[in-house]
Amino acid sequence: MKVLSIGASSASGSINQRLADYTAGLVEGGTVTPLHITDYEMPIYSTDREEADGLPDLAKKFVKELASADAIVLSLAEHNGSYTAAFKNVLDWASRVDKEVFAQKPMVLLATSPGGRGGASVFESAKAYLPHLGANIVASMTLPSFQDHFTEHGADRETEEKLRKLVTAFSF
Repeated sequence: MKVLSIGASSASGSINQRLADYTAGLVEGGTVTPLHITDYEMPIYSTDREEADGLPDLAKKFVKELASADAIVLSLAEHNGSYTAAFKNVLDWASRVDKEVFAQKPMVLLATSPGGRGGASVFESAKAYLPHLGANIVASMTLPSFQDHFTEHGADRETEEKLRKLVTAFSF
């Protein structure tokens, strides 16, 4: 079973990518395929650019990757209360390739941050918006104060138990 892990951040040391990768790795029988948003950098979306140049190959590749998955673990970084510009731009282009960007694949939706809210604003926004792009959110959780729950070796026991429970929502 192919499980995509996406940390919706352009930071090279993204805690959201770490959380997504770790959580995807808890899926029994799963093979984790990390998707890094920085591998899908495209010009800022505009209808003028789309009209002049068409759809970027990277947008098509992103949609194809999502369609090839059996499940998706997406962890959202929060910039000023919303999606990162990099992730939003990928979504804007990908939705022009296929409005059902996430192809109704079962998704565990996460958000984390170093602070006490754990990306709560972007998380709530995503829970409302992503289903319009074909996200089938089967479980979700925010993780405030990431560094209090993760070390270089992984999650503390309580956090790992919560994450394991989330991925059991993938019923295959």
